[in-house]
Amino acid sequence: MLNVLTLSSLFPDATRPNFGIFVERQTAALASRPGVAVRVVAPIGLPVWPLARSARFRAQAALPLRENWAGLDVSRPRFVTIPGTGGRFHVPALIRALIPVLDRLYDEARFDVIDASFFFPDGPAAVALGRRYGVPVSIKARGADIHLWGRAPATRHQVARAAMQADGLLAVSDAMADDVAALGVSKHRIRVHHTGVDQSRFQPIERDGAKQALGVTGPLVVSLGALIPRKGHGVVIDAVARLPGVTLMIVGEGPERAALAARAERAGIADRVRLVGAIPHAELPPLLGAADVMALASASEGLANAWVESLACGTPVVITPAGGAGDVVTSRVAGRIALADPGEFAAAILDVLDQAADPWAVRAVVRDFTWAANAAALHSHLAELVARGR
Repeated sequence: MLNVLTLSSLFPDATRPNFGIFVERQTAALASRPGVAVRVVAPIGLPVWPLARSARFRAQAALPLRENWAGLDVSRPRFVTIPGTGGRFHVPALIRALIPVLDRLYDEARFDVIDASFFFPDGPAAVALGRRYGVPVSIKARGADIHLWGRAPATRHQVARAAMQADGLLAVSDAMADDVAALGVSKHRIRVHHTGVDQSRFQPIERDGAKQALGVTGPLVVSLGALIPRKGHGVVIDAVARLPGVTLMIVGEGPERAALAARAERAGIADRVRLVGAIPHAELPPLLGAADVMALASASEGLANAWVESLACGTPVVITPAGGAGDVVTSRVAGRIALADPGEFAAAILDVLDQAADPWAVRAVVRDFTWAANAAALHSHLAELVARGR
């Protein structure tokens, strides 16, 4: 039996059901494999008083310290964050919060390996705790954990040191592996570990009927991601402004909502742009299946689940050359890779619309992106670390 402790500050809870849902799916798939037992520790960072009094943080503070979530045994210790410090003190605060929790879990049933599913602050904390319990540690790089924390002055040295000290390293794409290697580790130590998608739920549907249900006529473009500058929704709005008759639905929530609405108004296409907010993950398949194109002008990514989920629904993508874009747009059937420029994106979207690719041919591009394959690769990786340690 392989006993795994999954550590991830990127994990859903009742206040954020979509937050890190791909980590939940990965962990559940691993736990379903014969000969594997998994427990999850999903720490929650709460700011110092009085910021912790906000409704958002009060709700997070009230979450159970341990619960069954999606069939997984999940512990949710809290650790203190100090705004304005650039994350410099996240790791020691996290370690202090984790020690009593992991001591208890280790006493209940010893774990063989720590699987840190996000690089910061989870990775450095996992390395320290791996030494405490005498078990190997794997850290996975996903995107912002390297692009933000791995480059920020206050935290980059902590991230680089964890990368060098970890027993195993995973990255969501080959480009992400290059970014981890740039921290000073050999790329040969990094295993590319692609995400998965529920192929039974994300699949092509009858597009015209799905559009009608949404009240859309004509071509539909969906832009999917948090409403933050890095996702580039504004570029997609400006691109759609150059495409008469095209409707744009932006799915996600965040601080840029008002600015994006104003941008659509200035472009004269407020009647063709819908900011639909965040929606439950289970409701994504019919929306993505209705779209003719999923367009996302990200400044940086690891390998976005939105790309893979869209393709599984038979919807081509227009994306920037960020992160693992080349891992999914492997042919023109899958879509186009374009610079984050409104003119470039408009031309690429129009090209995809004119192509009108067979949705099932589009879906075939990501047929190997399954949670079963993801879990099998993770199981093999973690078992190798344990065997090597023994």
